[in-house]
Amino acid sequence: MRTALGVVGTLLAWYALAFVPPAAVALAVGEPPWPFLVTGSAVALTGLALRRLTGPRPPLGVREGFLVVVAVWLLAPAFGAVPFLLGDVPQLDRPADAWFEAMSGFTATGATVVTDLDALGTDMLFWRQFSHWLGGAGIIVLALAVLPRLRIGGRELLRSELPGPVEIETLGETVRGTARRLWKVYLAVTAAGVLALAALGWAGLDRRMGLFDAFSYATSAVSLGGFAPHDDSARGLAPVTQWVLCGLMAVAGVNLLQLYRLAALRQVRAAARDEELRTYAVLLVVASGVVAAELWAAGDAGGAGALRHGAFQAVSVMTTTGFATVDWAVWGTVATLTLLALMFVGACAGSASGSVKVVRHLVLLRFTRRELEQAVHPDAVLPVRVSGRVIGARVLRSVLLFALLYLLVLAVGTFCLTLDAGTGTATGAGRAAAGAHRAGGRRGLPRQRRPGLRRAGPLRLVRAARRRVQGGPRRADAARPDRDRAPGGAAPARLLARVSPPDRAGPGRRPGK
Repeated sequence: MRTALGVVGTLLAWYALAFVPPAAVALAVGEPPWPFLVTGSAVALTGLALRRLTGPRPPLGVREGFLVVVAVWLLAPAFGAVPFLLGDVPQLDRPADAWFEAMSGFTATGATVVTDLDALGTDMLFWRQFSHWLGGAGIIVLALAVLPRLRIGGRELLRSELPGPVEIETLGETVRGTARRLWKVYLAVTAAGVLALAALGWAGLDRRMGLFDAFSYATSAVSLGGFAPHDDSARGLAPVTQWVLCGLMAVAGVNLLQLYRLAALRQVRAAARDEELRTYAVLLVVASGVVAAELWAAGDAGGAGALRHGAFQAVSVMTTTGFATVDWAVWGTVATLTLLALMFVGACAGSASGSVKVVRHLVLLRFTRRELEQAVHPDAVLPVRVSGRVIGARVLRSVLLFALLYLLVLAVGTFCLTLDAGTGTATGAGRAAAGAHRAGGRRGLPRQRRPGLRRAGPLRLVRAARRRVQGGPRRADAARPDRDRAPGGAAPARLLARVSPPDRAGPGRRPGK
C-alpha cells in the first residue's frame, strides 16, 4: 500500500502540470487563471505530501500497479472538476455536475450535462477538450510515469492500461521505450489532425474552422471521445471537414502499436496480416455502404450526402467517438440496427476506443467454433488462433470473464437507469449501452438533454424502486411519453426504442420503417 501511494503521489505531482496550459489560455483570452493555478497547486502539494509520507519504498509489484491505475483514474477527474467549481460556471456549479463533466472528459466518454456550450468561456472549453485528450493518452502518460519504477511489473501494467487483450510487443529495448514511442504516435496523429483541420479554415473551405475549433475537434477525434466546442456537434461543419474528421476517427481507432509499425517501421506486410485490423477495416466499409444505401434508397440524402453521412456515422459509432452530422436516430430500421451492432463491436484493441473491441469478438468466435468442433471430435487438439498466433488459456479466460462482466454491468445499469422516473426499459438500456460502451457523445441532433439524470441519485433510485413495487409508476409518468433525458445517450436510447415492440412510437418514427 505504501508503495502504491508513493507512486500515486508522483503521478499527481506530474499531473499538476496539466493545469498550466488552460491557465495560459485563460490569460490569453482575458479570463482569470486562478481557478487552474489554485487547483494545480493543490494537486502538486497533495502529490508531494504523499511522496514525503511514504518515504523509501520497495519496487512496485503487479497488484500495486493495478491499484495505482484505479486510484489515479479516480483522483484525476476529482481534481479536474475543481476548476469548474472555482470558475463560477453556472451550468457546472454543483459538485456532482462538475465531477460528471470531468469524469466524462478524462474517460473520453463524451456525455455532458452542459446545456449551452456557447455560454462557456474559452478557458473552460479548452479544459474540457484538453481533459479529453489527456484521457485518450492516459494509457501512455501513466506508463511513462510509472514504468521506470515498476521493474518486473511494467509489462503487466502496460497490458492492463491498453484496452483489450493486447500482446505488448516491445518496440524498443525497454518497455519504457515502447511507451515513449506510443506517445509519439499519439502526439503525431493529434498534430496532423489539428493542422489538417486548421488548413481547411485557412484555405477558406470551412470558414467556421478556426485554430481553436481545429484543436477542439482534433483532440476529441483522436481521443475518440466526442466533446465538441459547439452544441451542434459536427453538423455545422463543411462536408470536406466532416470527411477529414471521419478519416481522423478511423485512424485513431487503429491499434497504436500497428500505427507505429506502419508509420515508423514501414512494416506494411505485418500490419496487413493482422486479422483485427483487416476485420476493423472491412466492418467500417461494409457498414458505411449499408447505411449509405438505405439513406439513398429512402430519399433521406442524395448520393454524395448519403455516402458522407453513412460513413461518418458508421465510423463515429464504431469508434465510440459520438460525433453526429444528422439525427440518425430517425433513420430506417436497417441503418439504425447496423449502427447499434457497430456500437457493440468497438474499434481495435490498443486504441482509445471503448466498447468490446474487435479482437475480443474474434477470440469469442474462434473459441465458440473450437468448442463446437470438439463436441463432434472430442480427441482433437484445436488451438484458438488469431493472426496466426495461438491464444493461451489465460487470455481466453480473461476474454470470457470480460464478456460476462460486460453483460452484467449492462444489465445492472439498465435496471438502475430504468428506475429513473419516466424512463422505459428501452431508454434505460440505451443509456446503459452508451455508458458501458463509452459512447456518450452527441448522438441525436438536436441533443435531448433534460434535467432528469442531473438530480438522480441513490435516494431517488430507492424511492423510484419503492414506487414501482408498491404502486407502479407515478400518474404523471403514464400521462407523458417516454423521453430520453440522459446526458449522452439520446440516440442509443431512441434507437433501441425503434427496434422494440411498437408500443411507444416516437415522434420521429416514420411509417413503414
